[in-house]
Amino acid sequence: MKVLVAGLLTVIYIIVLVIVYVIHVWFFNVNVVFYSAIIDGMISCAIVAAASLAIRARLPFDGFSLALLVVVWALGGYAFAISGPALFDRSLSFYILEKLQQRGGGILESRMADVFKEEYMPEFRLVDVRLTEQLQSGTIAIENGCVKLTPWGERLATLSRFIRTTLLPKHRLLAGVYTDALVDPFRASKKGPIGYECQ
Repeated sequence: MKVLVAGLLTVIYIIVLVIVYVIHVWFFNVNVVFYSAIIDGMISCAIVAAASLAIRARLPFDGFSLALLVVVWALGGYAFAISGPALFDRSLSFYILEKLQQRGGGILESRMADVFKEEYMPEFRLVDVRLTEQLQSGTIAIENGCVKLTPWGERLATLSRFIRTTLLPKHRLLAGVYTDALVDPFRASKKGPIGYECQ
Protein backbone atom coordinates (compact mmCIF):
# COMPACT_ATOMS: atom_id res chain seq x y z
CA MET A 1 0.00 0.00 0.00
CA LYS A 2 2.78 2.43 0.94
CA VAL A 3 4.65 1.81 -2.31
CA LEU A 4 1.49 2.37 -4.35
CA VAL A 5 0.68 5.65 -2.58
CA ALA A 6 4.31 6.82 -2.84
CA GLY A 7 4.26 6.02 -6.56
CA LEU A 8 0.98 7.89 -7.04
CA LEU A 9 2.27 10.95 -5.17
CA THR A 10 5.46 10.84 -7.26
CA VAL A 11 3.42 10.76 -10.48
CA ILE A 12 1.47 13.77 -9.18
CA TYR A 13 4.78 15.51 -8.43
CA ILE A 14 5.99 14.88 -12.01
CA ILE A 15 2.73 16.26 -13.45
CA VAL A 16 2.94 19.35 -11.24
CA LEU A 17 6.61 19.81 -12.19
CA VAL A 18 5.82 19.72 -15.91
CA ILE A 19 2.94 22.20 -15.47
CA VAL A 20 5.03 24.59 -13.34
CA TYR A 21 7.96 24.38 -15.76
CA VAL A 22 5.82 25.04 -18.85
CA ILE A 23 4.04 27.99 -17.21
CA HIS A 24 7.42 29.41 -16.13
CA VAL A 25 9.12 29.19 -19.52
CA TRP A 26 6.09 30.29 -21.53
CA PHE A 27 4.92 33.25 -19.42
CA PHE A 28 7.75 34.46 -17.16
CA ASN A 29 11.28 35.79 -17.53
CA VAL A 30 14.08 33.26 -17.18
CA ASN A 31 17.58 34.42 -16.23
CA VAL A 32 19.38 31.07 -16.43
CA VAL A 33 17.65 27.93 -17.77
CA PHE A 34 19.33 25.54 -15.31
CA TYR A 35 18.63 27.67 -12.25
CA SER A 36 15.02 28.34 -13.24
CA ALA A 37 14.39 24.62 -13.79
CA ILE A 38 15.78 23.89 -10.31
CA ILE A 39 13.46 26.55 -8.87
CA ASP A 40 10.55 24.94 -10.74
CA GLY A 41 11.47 21.61 -9.17
CA MET A 42 11.55 23.14 -5.68
CA ILE A 43 8.21 24.95 -6.21
CA SER A 44 6.62 21.71 -7.41
CA CYS A 45 8.11 19.84 -4.48
CA ALA A 46 6.70 22.43 -2.05
CA ILE A 47 3.23 22.24 -3.66
CA VAL A 48 3.02 18.44 -3.48
CA ALA A 49 4.60 18.33 -0.01
CA ALA A 50 2.08 20.89 1.28
CA ALA A 51 -0.80 18.93 -0.26
CA SER A 52 0.56 15.72 1.28
CA LEU A 53 0.80 17.37 4.71
CA ALA A 54 -2.77 18.60 4.35
CA ILE A 55 -4.01 15.02 3.89
CA ARG A 56 -1.30 13.38 6.02
CA ALA A 57 -3.85 11.69 8.28
CA ARG A 58 -5.07 9.71 5.26
CA LEU A 59 -1.58 8.73 4.06
CA PRO A 60 0.13 5.53 5.23
CA PHE A 61 3.36 7.37 6.12
CA ASP A 62 4.91 8.61 9.32
CA GLY A 63 6.61 12.01 9.29
CA PHE A 64 10.05 10.58 8.54
CA SER A 65 8.82 8.54 5.56
CA LEU A 66 7.03 11.56 4.13
CA ALA A 67 10.19 13.65 4.60
CA LEU A 68 12.21 11.03 2.71
CA LEU A 69 9.65 11.11 -0.10
CA VAL A 70 10.00 14.90 -0.30
CA VAL A 71 13.80 14.50 -0.52
CA VAL A 72 13.33 12.04 -3.40
CA TRP A 73 11.12 14.58 -5.19
CA ALA A 74 13.67 17.34 -4.65
CA LEU A 75 16.43 15.13 -6.08
CA GLY A 76 14.12 14.26 -8.97
CA GLY A 77 13.62 17.98 -9.63
CA TYR A 78 17.38 18.46 -9.74
CA ALA A 79 17.77 15.49 -12.09
CA PHE A 80 15.05 16.95 -14.31
CA ALA A 81 16.78 20.34 -14.42
CA ILE A 82 20.20 18.99 -15.32
CA SER A 83 19.07 16.15 -17.61
CA GLY A 84 16.22 18.02 -19.27
CA PRO A 85 16.17 21.76 -19.97
CA ALA A 86 19.85 22.38 -19.13
CA LEU A 87 20.98 19.48 -21.29
CA PHE A 88 19.09 20.72 -24.34
CA ASP A 89 20.08 24.33 -23.67
CA ARG A 90 23.82 23.56 -23.41
CA SER A 91 24.34 20.38 -25.42
CA LEU A 92 26.87 20.67 -28.21
CA SER A 93 26.02 17.10 -29.20
CA PHE A 94 22.39 17.97 -29.88
CA TYR A 95 23.51 21.09 -31.74
CA ILE A 96 25.65 18.94 -34.06
CA LEU A 97 22.70 16.65 -34.78
CA GLU A 98 20.36 19.59 -35.46
CA LYS A 99 22.96 21.32 -37.63
CA LEU A 100 23.56 18.17 -39.67
CA GLN A 101 19.80 17.91 -40.19
CA GLN A 102 19.56 21.59 -41.17
CA ARG A 103 22.38 21.19 -43.72
CA GLY A 104 20.72 18.28 -45.49
CA GLY A 105 22.04 15.45 -43.34
CA GLY A 106 25.79 15.87 -43.75
CA ILE A 107 28.69 18.30 -43.34
CA LEU A 108 32.30 17.77 -44.38
CA GLU A 109 34.35 16.67 -41.36
CA SER A 110 37.10 19.09 -42.41
CA ARG A 111 34.61 21.99 -42.12
CA MET A 112 33.11 21.17 -38.70
CA ALA A 113 35.45 23.65 -36.97
CA ASP A 114 34.10 26.35 -39.32
CA VAL A 115 30.54 25.45 -38.32
CA PHE A 116 31.41 26.01 -34.66
CA LYS A 117 33.22 29.30 -35.29
CA GLU A 118 30.88 30.80 -37.88
CA GLU A 119 27.48 29.37 -36.93
CA TYR A 120 27.34 27.89 -33.42
CA MET A 121 28.80 30.90 -31.62
CA PRO A 122 26.44 33.51 -33.12
CA GLU A 123 23.35 31.29 -33.45
CA PHE A 124 23.37 30.30 -29.79
CA ARG A 125 24.77 33.66 -28.63
CA LEU A 126 27.25 31.57 -26.72
CA VAL A 127 29.26 34.41 -25.19
CA ASP A 128 26.13 36.27 -24.02
CA VAL A 129 24.63 33.10 -22.54
CA ARG A 130 27.74 32.09 -20.63
CA LEU A 131 28.48 35.61 -19.36
CA THR A 132 24.87 35.91 -18.17
CA GLU A 133 25.12 32.59 -16.33
CA GLN A 134 28.38 33.58 -14.65
CA LEU A 135 27.02 36.99 -13.66
CA GLN A 136 23.92 35.36 -12.16
CA SER A 137 26.16 32.86 -10.35
CA GLY A 138 28.27 35.63 -8.86
CA THR A 139 31.51 34.20 -10.26
CA ILE A 140 32.34 37.21 -12.45
CA ALA A 141 31.77 40.94 -12.50
CA ILE A 142 31.95 43.26 -15.50
CA GLU A 143 33.57 46.59 -14.68
CA ASN A 144 34.38 49.22 -17.29
CA GLY A 145 34.19 46.63 -20.07
CA CYS A 146 36.47 44.19 -18.24
CA VAL A 147 35.25 40.72 -17.22
CA LYS A 148 36.82 39.90 -13.85
CA LEU A 149 36.70 36.95 -11.49
CA THR A 150 35.03 37.54 -8.15
CA PRO A 151 36.56 35.88 -5.05
CA TRP A 152 33.88 33.17 -5.39
CA GLY A 153 34.79 32.73 -9.06
CA GLU A 154 38.48 32.48 -8.14
CA ARG A 155 37.75 29.67 -5.67
CA LEU A 156 35.59 27.80 -8.20
CA ALA A 157 38.24 28.18 -10.92
CA THR A 158 40.87 26.75 -8.58
CA LEU A 159 38.61 23.83 -7.66
CA SER A 160 37.73 23.21 -11.32
CA ARG A 161 41.38 23.25 -12.33
CA PHE A 162 42.24 20.78 -9.55
CA ILE A 163 39.43 18.39 -10.55
CA ARG A 164 40.32 18.66 -14.24
CA THR A 165 44.02 17.96 -13.77
CA THR A 166 43.70 15.21 -11.15
CA LEU A 167 40.34 13.47 -11.56
CA LEU A 168 39.48 13.51 -15.28
CA PRO A 169 40.46 10.62 -17.57
CA LYS A 170 44.11 10.50 -18.61
CA HIS A 171 43.31 8.26 -21.58
CA ARG A 172 40.21 9.73 -23.25
CA LEU A 173 39.19 8.84 -26.79
CA LEU A 174 39.31 11.95 -29.02
CA ALA A 175 39.14 11.67 -32.81
CA GLY A 176 40.23 8.04 -32.72
CA VAL A 177 43.18 8.53 -30.35
CA TYR A 178 43.40 8.06 -26.58
CA THR A 179 44.89 11.22 -25.10
CA ASP A 180 45.20 13.33 -21.96
CA ALA A 181 44.85 16.57 -23.97
CA LEU A 182 41.77 17.75 -22.04
CA VAL A 183 43.30 17.14 -18.62
CA ASP A 184 45.36 20.29 -19.21
CA PRO A 185 43.86 22.10 -22.21
CA PHE A 186 45.94 25.22 -21.47
CA ARG A 187 49.14 23.26 -22.08
CA ALA A 188 49.24 24.37 -25.73
CA SER A 189 47.96 27.92 -25.07
CA LYS A 190 50.12 30.89 -25.94
CA LYS A 191 52.14 32.11 -22.97
CA GLY A 192 52.39 35.70 -21.81
CA PRO A 193 50.15 38.64 -22.74
CA ILE A 194 47.90 38.03 -25.75
CA GLY A 195 46.40 41.50 -26.12
CA TYR A 196 42.91 41.10 -24.78
CA GLU A 197 43.75 41.18 -21.07
CA CYS A 198 42.38 44.02 -18.95
CA GLN A 199 44.86 46.80 -18.23
